[in-house]
Amino acid sequence: MSVAFAGSSITSPSREAGPLRVMIVDDSVVIRGLISRWIGAEHDMEVAASLRTGLEAVNQLERINPDVAVLDIEMPELDGISALPQLLAKKRDLVIIMASTLTRRNAEISFKALSLGAADYIPKPESTRETSAADVFHHDLIQKIRHLGARLRRKPAVASPPLAPTSPAAPAARASAIARPAAPAPAPQTLFPGAMSTRPFSSQAPKVLLIGSSTGGPQALMSLVTELGPVIDRFPVLITQHMPPTFTTILAEHLARSSRRPSAEAIDGEPVKPGRIYLAPGGKHMRVVRNGAEAAIALDDGPAVNFCKPAVDPLFTSAIDIWHGNILSVILTGMGSDGMRGGKDIVAAGGSVIAQDEASSVVWGMPGAAANAGICAAILPLNQIGAKVNRLFAGDRA
Repeated sequence: MSVAFAGSSITSPSREAGPLRVMIVDDSVVIRGLISRWIGAEHDMEVAASLRTGLEAVNQLERINPDVAVLDIEMPELDGISALPQLLAKKRDLVIIMASTLTRRNAEISFKALSLGAADYIPKPESTRETSAADVFHHDLIQKIRHLGARLRRKPAVASPPLAPTSPAAPAARASAIARPAAPAPAPQTLFPGAMSTRPFSSQAPKVLLIGSSTGGPQALMSLVTELGPVIDRFPVLITQHMPPTFTTILAEHLARSSRRPSAEAIDGEPVKPGRIYLAPGGKHMRVVRNGAEAAIALDDGPAVNFCKPAVDPLFTSAIDIWHGNILSVILTGMGSDGMRGGKDIVAAGGSVIAQDEASSVVWGMPGAAANAGICAAILPLNQIGAKVNRLFAGDRA
């Protein structure tokens, strides 16, 4: 979601040590109580305040001085989307996580909130009596608070230096899950002290673009696809963004406007063709399967992978059976390590992986996992990825 927070760029820590101070703003006493208990059970965070309205949050912000605010959308006196810019005007490095129930209206408001400076969003369960839904909300909220709040604990990252070409080396010592023989993948090379190890780009021409993203991903994706018109016109583009249902519907519409190309949630069984963007729908894993001579979408309702549904790894791994080593994959900002294992399989099959760099990522979890695993051919700022992708699909191999 480089994409910095629009209108509020976290540039310096509010404190060097101590637990993260979290302000809960929600008109539901039940939700406030739940979140307060969850935060109180964590060693690295504390409840700074529990408030009923956005107006209370704005008026008391200086006194409370929170690091993170969990901000409901629908509240009396001053709703979340109205309170958001006022809170950021008073404290530009405040991390704001919007919370809302899963309705189309609230999904659209959440996207607007991201453009106004919110760090992220989280869907609230319709009923806290639904144990599984409450458990997911609990896990995701604590992780978002912790990882987004960690930006306050570190100095601004230095952008990755330009990567010099590397020469092929011995094949990576890893048993491939692919039955067919593949060209051996050159081992990663360390370019200079402190640099991430990278490997050469594949010598095989890419025939498909796969993208995985999570926290910070919506803004990153909307920025990236504006540059990918030449690729989208000639090759299929498939995206998995960690998102719930309804939110992926809205994201697909935003991607269509940004790219000026057809973009929609993928439909089970539909053929995969150039000229459009296929987005994994919320709550379903998206894979690619062979249907005669064509590639087709396969959606499934299986268990979460890497705590996510949809997850990136199923898409990445399934694509190898269709395009073998002719795959270019991009891993954008996000928490966790989803995409790293699938990226390893792609590299073992002869394809390539690009990761977003730390400086331009909202959370350097997913791309960082891939970079640290040594599977990337490039680690680039967001504003350089589109141009690189275009060159690779146009025939560049370096």
